[in-house]
Formats: sequence, C-alpha cells, structure tokens
Amino acid sequence: MINRVILVGRLTKDPILKKVPSGDSVAEFTLAVNRKYGTQQADYIKCIVWRKMAENVYKYCSKGSTVGIEGKLQSRSYDNTQGHKVYVVEVICDLVTFINTKKSESQHTEGSNCQSDMSISSEIKEENI
Repeated sequence: MINRVILVGRLTKDPILKKVPSGDSVAEFTLAVNRKYGTQQADYIKCIVWRKMAENVYKYCSKGSTVGIEGKLQSRSYDNTQGHKVYVVEVICDLVTFINTKKSESQHTEGSNCQSDMSISSEIKEENI
C-alpha cells in the first residue's frame, strides 16, 4: 500500500513544540493549502514533526511561513474531556522544506530541507501533545 503526502502551504499560526516523556521533541502546526478550483478556499491540514526537525520548524517557522512537507497520512482517535470520541487525521512529516520563513533568523534557511529519522515508531497520544 502507498501512503505518501506532499503538500505546500502556509502555517496558520506559530508551531507548538513539546517534549514527550521519552525526551523527544514534537512540533505541531496547521498548514493552509489553497484549492486550485472554485472560489478562494483552502484545506487546513494538521502536521506533526518529530525530533531535530521539530526543533528547527519551531525555531525558523512562524505564522505565514510557506513550507513544503512530505510524509504519511495517519488517523487516530481519543476521548475528549467530555467523554466523546474525537477522530483526527494528520500528516506525520518526514521532510519539511522551508520555502519562505517569516522569522528573521531564517535568511540562512530559506529553501533548505529538514529530514526526520522516522526509523523509530511515532505513535502520538493526545495527552503528549
């Protein structure tokens, strides 16, 4: 089976960086990807980034930054605080390309790639994010 996602879009807000109990860094952000057809609409895709790549995304990207991502689509569910089951679909990124970053330090990183080591299982639990 093939599960490969390639997207280019803009961050809707600054990325959030957290540490999981294992000590690994994990960042999440939402990517706005414009649709080519119809009225000006966009899809909003939740993206998860791990380890050093997560730290780089947090350091160099902010709301409005344009990035390209490659990864796999993953779905999961969890019970929220009201006891309702919530279903989530997200992209687990193994490559992030900084196309146009908004942070001033980013002038050295525009157009650079950041690749993840996805050899370690990356199950995410809602309470860890």
